[in-house]
Amino acid sequence: TGEAAIGVALTAAAVPMWMHLALAEECRLRVERALAAIAAGEAHDARCQMQLQAALATALLLTRITVTEAGAAWTKALEIAESLGDVEYQLRSLWGLWAFNTLNGQHRLALTLAHKFYTLASALPDTLDHRVCDRMIGTSQYYLGDVRDARRHLQRVLGHPVAPERKWQIVRFEADEWVQARSFYARVLWLQGLPDHAVRVAESNVAEARAINHAVSLGDALLTAACPIALWVGDLSEAQRYVDMLLDCFTRHALGRWRPFARFYQGGLLIQGGQVSEGLGLLRAACTEPGAGRSLAHFFSFRMAESLGRAGEITEGLAVIEEAITFSEHREERWATAEMLRIKGELLLSQGGAGAGAVAEDHFRQAVDRAHQQGALSWELRAATSLARLWRDSSREKAARRLMVSIYDRFTEGFATADLRAARSLIEELS
Repeated sequence: TGEAAIGVALTAAAVPMWMHLALAEECRLRVERALAAIAAGEAHDARCQMQLQAALATALLLTRITVTEAGAAWTKALEIAESLGDVEYQLRSLWGLWAFNTLNGQHRLALTLAHKFYTLASALPDTLDHRVCDRMIGTSQYYLGDVRDARRHLQRVLGHPVAPERKWQIVRFEADEWVQARSFYARVLWLQGLPDHAVRVAESNVAEARAINHAVSLGDALLTAACPIALWVGDLSEAQRYVDMLLDCFTRHALGRWRPFARFYQGGLLIQGGQVSEGLGLLRAACTEPGAGRSLAHFFSFRMAESLGRAGEITEGLAVIEEAITFSEHREERWATAEMLRIKGELLLSQGGAGAGAVAEDHFRQAVDRAHQQGALSWELRAATSLARLWRDSSREKAARRLMVSIYDRFTEGFATADLRAARSLIEELS
């Protein structure tokens, strides 16, 4: 019994080292062994159990695609922390539950947890946790579709210099706070119609993550911002470079949570390069990854639906996008609702039939309006391009050109990106 207690204590003490070195799988195995000893009655210490539950939850989020057990572990850690009056582990557990609910698409609940984190942290003299809270709120607001408020909170994080306690923050909250904030800041910039700025921020973020030599932070910079933004702007060579880095990172460090993202981005590259069938196979594999859960499937679904349309599988594409829109409204995950509506309109148009043009036009109009309300200029341009092409094909060239010019002229950069080149080409054709 004494040896078991010592083993449990040593495991709890070694957790920060394993997590900082990104040895998440090693951490998970050792922690599970220590918790099994506690469950068998060989050792019991509430503080050690709290630390181990928190470590188990973090390791599960990193190494397993399914995260159900992580939620239970964070809940247990929070219960013990509250019973002990341990503010530090209350903060860690609230952060963990926020991350768990974010991964599962429960963004309204995640935002509530972020505000609870703020209430607890605001009573502390250390303002560093206030920046953590701003990052949490900004991320949740991004997913909820509140682009402007998301940018405000993320800028508050990035407006402060990097703290000397940077490595300690990585141990506490899985990855570097500044890298994570910059990842979502880059996505916000792209949505708001600043693609060149977004590309630069994503690129510098990858360089920063590599400089601090932390695998989880690098993976976050790649999968959250660098890979998708490169694909959105149509820079396939950069996208390939980032995808290769992501594949290497998750393979080297056994971080299984990233595997479906890597497959998804590989598929996106193939599709944008014209290899639709091969790319669609990888997208299907990403969506059906064992334990991926509905949230990841939803993350991929609107691009999957568009790809199905390109492959001529319209009926399946419509089923996928309809489910995605329903999920989006139910979970309030609205950052891409405008794009989903646009894709549904394109699929309905491809399906044809009586009234297809009118129904598609209604979806394109909804997409333009939704994007405009959010301040998501990049989605607005895509939706307007679809609507203008429909008007062109029904001999409404003047209205189509007015629409395109009114949105194109609001851009101040990004004119070499794929969407803006396509928009410019359409405007010239309509002239």
